[in-house]
Amino acid sequence: MDRQTKGRLGEDAVCAELERRGHTIIARNYHKRVGEIDIISQIDRYIVFTEVKTRKLGSMVSGLEAVNFTKQKKIVLTADAYLTENPTGLQPRYDIAEVTVTRGDFPRITRIDIYEDAFSTDGIYTIN
Repeated sequence: MDRQTKGRLGEDAVCAELERRGHTIIARNYHKRVGEIDIISQIDRYIVFTEVKTRKLGSMVSGLEAVNFTKQKKIVLTADAYLTENPTGLQPRYDIAEVTVTRGDFPRITRIDIYEDAFSTDGIYTIN
């Protein structure tokens, strides 16, 4: 299974899990020049920007660890662009979803962990 197919498998599973938890999916794979947001959803008073990381069982770097400072900055800038184009009174929240799949040609999902409010935008960047 190639990387893109594995990523799509993870994103589809996370969308289903978010909907099960009460989210409404607004957009998927939102692209801007600065970056991409995998899933944008709404729940209660939040607009949620979710980064999905799909990893094979036993990977050396977890999905959570893969969303480093640089990636967080790109997500925040991309979310800002989305909110500029689509104003809302909702509070932004940044989640990370880690999907674990088995190895092999036909992987199956073994685990989905969703970390709500996974990083703070305080002090990440300054625009002058």
